[in-house]
Amino acid sequence: MGALARVSVGIARVLVLLPPGRLRRVLAVLSRGSRPATERQAAFARQAAVTVSVRCAGLGCLQRSVAAAVMCRIQGAWPDWCTGFRTEPFGAHAWVEVDGRPVGEPADMSRFQTVIAVRHPRSGRQPAAAPYPRGRQA
Repeated sequence: MGALARVSVGIARVLVLLPPGRLRRVLAVLSRGSRPATERQAAFARQAAVTVSVRCAGLGCLQRSVAAAVMCRIQGAWPDWCTGFRTEPFGAHAWVEVDGRPVGEPADMSRFQTVIAVRHPRSGRQPAAAPYPRGRQA
């Protein structure tokens, strides 16, 4: 677990530096050819990232969620990767889901509106809207 988690966190650290639209496209490419992740796989990957990274264990939700998705993908699976916001109180967040349920999130996520998502094609859920209007490149 340790080495795979460190590799996943390292890859995520680089990916989160990308603009949002490009990050979404890279993750969409990574998700191709995978099987849907189980809740157990996604929870294990999230916990592994938290275990090996102080940033992922703290306020680094973007890196944590990307690391969990990457770790699942290395093992042949893909959870739904999501980012969104809530308005009261305002907050932005990134997380992974399985079957429409956030995995490992301690707080109530029902007030978050998903803005960008890379969903497994067989998840049965619609992808979130693209972060930029057509034609504009990130």
